[in-house]
Amino acid sequence: MLDIRVLRADIQQVAARLAVKGFQLDTGLFENLESQRRRLQSETEKLQNERNVKSKGIGQAKARGEDIEPLLAEVSGLGERLEAAKQAFNEVQEQLQIFLQAIPNVPDREVPEGQDETANVALRAWGSPREFNFTPLDHVDLTEQGGLDFETAAKISGSRYVVMKGDVARLHRALTQFMLDTHAQQHGYQEVYVPYIVNADSLLGTGQLPKFAEDQFRIDQEQETYLIPTAEVPVTNIYRGEILDETALPIRHVCHTPCFRSEAGSYGRDTRGMIRQHQFEKVEMVQLVHPDESWQALDELTGHAEAILQALNLPYRAMLLCGGDLGFAAAKTIDLEVWLPSQNQYREISSCSNFLDFQARRMQARFRSKDGNIEMLHTLNGSGLAVGRTLVAVLENYQNNDGTVSVPEVLQPYLGGQDVIALAG
Repeated sequence: MLDIRVLRADIQQVAARLAVKGFQLDTGLFENLESQRRRLQSETEKLQNERNVKSKGIGQAKARGEDIEPLLAEVSGLGERLEAAKQAFNEVQEQLQIFLQAIPNVPDREVPEGQDETANVALRAWGSPREFNFTPLDHVDLTEQGGLDFETAAKISGSRYVVMKGDVARLHRALTQFMLDTHAQQHGYQEVYVPYIVNADSLLGTGQLPKFAEDQFRIDQEQETYLIPTAEVPVTNIYRGEILDETALPIRHVCHTPCFRSEAGSYGRDTRGMIRQHQFEKVEMVQLVHPDESWQALDELTGHAEAILQALNLPYRAMLLCGGDLGFAAAKTIDLEVWLPSQNQYREISSCSNFLDFQARRMQARFRSKDGNIEMLHTLNGSGLAVGRTLVAVLENYQNNDGTVSVPEVLQPYLGGQDVIALAG
């Protein structure tokens, strides 16, 4: 959530920056609500002061033995007017809160303009796509003997699910363990385990609600609980409503969870294979840092995700997202895209974002500075990595002409030293 003081200071400037995201800020509505708020606040304070003065006068008149009935009648009428003014003021404050919750984060000055992913800017590339002496297959054809079973998954659950079997399932598990170990042992993250079901306050805190309700899997109508769309939600919300000591910063957590997304609005996109599913797994990195350190933290966090791709020797590129492709809560995002030979293109495998104090303000996640002031934290997260898409990338980039797949060297210890896997179930 944006700091309302920023809107009050220069709403036109905020509107101009939000336009980079394709968001049209209703400045007229805000100014109207602000006008009502100021008027009602002034009226409330005036009535409160008047009641206090008259109440004091009643006490003095009573002490003098005077008739206080006329004065009591005046105070009674003031009380009713005061309560009405307070109620009106609270209603306007509620409307302002709803207004603020619908506004996305302001994009950083470095975010380029553009409507969609075609305007994203390439920052760097690593590795060279492999040159095959045979026609590489995609992961669906590679595993048609049963390693990835989409037909059975459709029977069990529906479209956009998969059943993994045999060495493919083991490779998926090995990737997860390798990512967790690397981030915990080399990159300084504390591993956490969290619930896979969250309440509405948690999704509101990280920005998925109210705007993206249709993208969530709601499981309890009465209590309003949801399956998590990403570990970002429960992990970041560990600190909702907390005031940390500055000496505790930075906080770095890594977490592996399944993720559940309805994929609303993606009809017809990536219907083949594992690229876009309702249930998938991710290893997520989350950081809570001092405001002065969040941009450096974004570079470091992105580097931690890149280190996984480099260790697996998977070619990738880093892309700075344009305004139109930038998420609701993000001020700046760097996507990592891995090379998929079957598609002859790079596909997203990680998004690393700095949210500044946007999520923290929604969650009231704060810290006490050395001088005793209470300030908002800055939050960041990034996939380190999306496990299913990494599995796809390994299968396709490491495939052999005989239908097997070579195991990247860093994963071999997780597979008992196995250097080649079969793809049948």
